[in-house]
Amino acid sequence: MADQEFDVIVIGSGPGGYVCAIRAAQLGLKTACVEYEQSLGGTCLNVGCIPSKALLQSSEHYAHTLHDLAKHGVKAEKVSLDLPTMLGRKDEVVKGLTQGIAGLFKKNKVTWLKGRGSFVDATTVKVTAADGSATTYKTKHAVIATGSKPIEIPPAKFDRKLIISSTGALKLPEVPKHLIVIGGGVIGLEMGSVWLRLGAKVTVIEAMSTILPGLDSDLTKGLLKILQREGMNFHLDTKLTATSTGKDSVTATCVKPDGSTLEIKGDRMLVAVGRRANTEGLGLENLGLSLEAGGKVPVDSHLRTSVANVWGIGDVIKGPMLAHKAEDEGIAVAERIAGQAGHVNYEAIPWVVYTWPELASVGISEDAAKQQGLNVKVGKFPFLANGRAKALGNTDGFVKIVADAKTDRIVGAHILGPNASELIAELAVAVEFGASAEDIARSTHAHPTLAECVKEAALGVDKRSIHI
Repeated sequence: MADQEFDVIVIGSGPGGYVCAIRAAQLGLKTACVEYEQSLGGTCLNVGCIPSKALLQSSEHYAHTLHDLAKHGVKAEKVSLDLPTMLGRKDEVVKGLTQGIAGLFKKNKVTWLKGRGSFVDATTVKVTAADGSATTYKTKHAVIATGSKPIEIPPAKFDRKLIISSTGALKLPEVPKHLIVIGGGVIGLEMGSVWLRLGAKVTVIEAMSTILPGLDSDLTKGLLKILQREGMNFHLDTKLTATSTGKDSVTATCVKPDGSTLEIKGDRMLVAVGRRANTEGLGLENLGLSLEAGGKVPVDSHLRTSVANVWGIGDVIKGPMLAHKAEDEGIAVAERIAGQAGHVNYEAIPWVVYTWPELASVGISEDAAKQQGLNVKVGKFPFLANGRAKALGNTDGFVKIVADAKTDRIVGAHILGPNASELIAELAVAVEFGASAEDIARSTHAHPTLAECVKEAALGVDKRSIHI
């Protein structure tokens, strides 16, 4: 039947999937998107990026009211936490955005196929509904965009009550007395920050010698000190070996580098050691596709699998698990299917950690540059020397720019400080266009703004910062 044939079927409606579907439809392709959840948006909108940022914002308001407003001459008495309202606001934010995607699908004539998608063959996708009924659809192209799920580790299996994943950490009915966080990565630090601000004791256990492994060490060391000052406890170089649970408690048994044993008791444990590609049950064996490490789908530089009309994007393929990476890949695939030249510059994809202060990074770190044998110049400028930061009362952190010593081309930029998530955009554009530090230094930045720190750091590459 004609209504069961499509030019493109996208399996998964996360940031990569829904963006890919909309762009394909914009290009005149008859497009469908398969999603089994009750709302569109995938992990990011429903139980990831958006709800976590809503809680981070709410918890920041609470902590700011308790600890900082008095410095501004604002007296707030009898401040109390209304957690149900906070969680309800988070849910309303999510609801509004997911309904917005449904509206975009309708506007762009993207068909939502409700159910679980799997491959019968390279041109046939089966969609199995919640009631078990199945319908097959023909397609010229298929895009795998099924995202990822939290990794579960043997020493700490999820029981969804005392031992939880990031999903559970978004809806705790009460503030834990002591939250144990396994993993000092993005999710662990962000969710740990939420509950720390709301009154929990938070202890982070990380097997590596640093938090946020892989990011610039100046930033991670700086953030560690700030989080410790705020009251977050850390055990680095510490490996979880076992857990035990009681009626309302969970105990982590860990091993330190010297072989000694450490036991930490809390009332909730968040396991945030990473995510794994969600590729089970897709029928990839019917396509002859073998998975890579972590269950990831192998693709070429054009995001095409070894099956010519089947593509992969987002968390199911190699590279960092970032929503904006998935979106750009989704657009690139849709454009390639339509005969255009879609492209993703992986060197210019920013990372953001939404702690306070925020941490953001694009390009390579100074550490990575040295490992690659690249001769670089570095410019740094602290927010403490910035007028706007002082007026805001947010002076922690700095901007750091790493440039090629010979060409002055910016190869990396790193920010620890207020609104780093927004400030990094300028530097991502700079990396995308191959700008030099001098290009940024010669660009006029409005005064007084936090962005002046970016200009000053660029000036600092040539050791000519003005305001320090």
